[in-house]
Amino acid sequence: MFNKHPKGLIAASFANLGERFGFYTMMAILVLFLQAKFGLDGKGAGIIYSTFYFSIYILALVGGIIADRTRNYKGTILAGIALMAIGYLILAVPSPTPVSSKAFFLTITCVALFVIAFGNGLFKGNLQALIGQMYDDPQYAKMRDSGFSLFYMFINIGAIFAPFAAVLVRNWWLSTFGLSYNADLPALCHGQLNGTLTPEAMHTFTDLASKASSAPVTDLTVFAKEYLNVFTTGFHYAFGVAIGAMLISLVIFIVNKNRFPDPSKKTSATGAAFVEMSVEEVRQRIFALLAVFAVVIFFWFSFHQNGLTLTFFAKEYTDLTGVSFDLGFTKFEGAELFQSLNPLFVVALTPVIMSVFAWQRARGKEPSTPKKIAIGMGIAATAFLVMTVTSYVSHLPLHKDIVAMGTSPVKVTPLLLMATYFILTVAELYISPLGISFVSKVAPPKYQGLMQGGWLGATAFGNQLLFIGAVLYESIPIWMTWMIFVIACSISMFTMLFMLKWLERVAK
Repeated sequence: MFNKHPKGLIAASFANLGERFGFYTMMAILVLFLQAKFGLDGKGAGIIYSTFYFSIYILALVGGIIADRTRNYKGTILAGIALMAIGYLILAVPSPTPVSSKAFFLTITCVALFVIAFGNGLFKGNLQALIGQMYDDPQYAKMRDSGFSLFYMFINIGAIFAPFAAVLVRNWWLSTFGLSYNADLPALCHGQLNGTLTPEAMHTFTDLASKASSAPVTDLTVFAKEYLNVFTTGFHYAFGVAIGAMLISLVIFIVNKNRFPDPSKKTSATGAAFVEMSVEEVRQRIFALLAVFAVVIFFWFSFHQNGLTLTFFAKEYTDLTGVSFDLGFTKFEGAELFQSLNPLFVVALTPVIMSVFAWQRARGKEPSTPKKIAIGMGIAATAFLVMTVTSYVSHLPLHKDIVAMGTSPVKVTPLLLMATYFILTVAELYISPLGISFVSKVAPPKYQGLMQGGWLGATAFGNQLLFIGAVLYESIPIWMTWMIFVIACSISMFTMLFMLKWLERVAK
């Protein structure tokens, strides 16, 4: 599989695998942690989540500038790994819940998230730039798209198991106190402590509390405090798993760093000097990249709802009994488990997608990289269309109604989210690794890090809009929320098709 690719690809993939395991351990639980720890509603948690996701990618611009100016890509990447480990350490230190000072502890959490985001900004884009430089060698140039697809597949192996690790730690910690997981209980506990439960919600809370505790529940307020404290402490310990993953990533990178190209020498892998481009060619390439960056904002605004509104949907509207299994000492059960589907499908589907591209290439019918990206956006629109239609025909209640009742009277099959994640993953494989490949191919050599940061910066702006999904989720019928994402992905697709000939010409 890797025999036609640079040797450094395997080492880079392993290094990023560890980092992705740590990152997705955190991302699987982040928005649920914010709600359980601080009692935030979807809008409040969504703003923090979207700002964090924005920061991760916008700071990649800073990381790209630092690496381009110093030409020290490897040192910048190592600094990023160290910073991420520090951020996870801050999150892993447990504090009592309910918190004594919401403002203070929420600030500490946000500081930790910023440290992680900055470290990720130093790491992510620059590692991708190093991989792009491996394929500047004419020996490997024709394998660029497949190389980035392999890299993207391989690093997602770490992300597959991350949600399971987070759920395992959280549910194990609950079980040690004679408690069990229930997706509705954290919000109900906060409602009990705040005195905001309706009579219907109080009835639901009483019933779920008795089922979740191995001991009789005689005081609901005491139970609420204990459940929230144990629940969130389990989350704190789950963040600790990410620290170990980062240390593994650090060791792998240090051991293998000599396999990576050295951009400071300003030569290709063959020893020839990089060809200087004219000012006009540089301008055209940058304009083309900026146009693509602007378009993919709409895609990322939709796609990264998987950690926000789709997670809310899993927690509140999905029958989670269909995605749980007992290990004896604890249960694998939780809305977080759906986060493993995307990386699982990435690993499973990447060879399939690559085979399709190879089959098309052999017949001279392989779409250009920009056209593949446009196709991916159309596929993403289809995924949210499935959510739209199913939510509409299922007559799902408004979010405010399920808050009043304490739980949703209508729960859909988990197969809906499974199908949606499957389709979204196909779309992702047409867009994300190929977008990175497109940037590495089109970007002028002296702006490689900056332009990879630009791709991530466009992702950042899309992520900053994520909170709009959370606002819509709590304000309008759920099927209308999904329709917004259908429209956003469709706009992206048609805009890419409109620019297609120009982008193909610039990329030659």
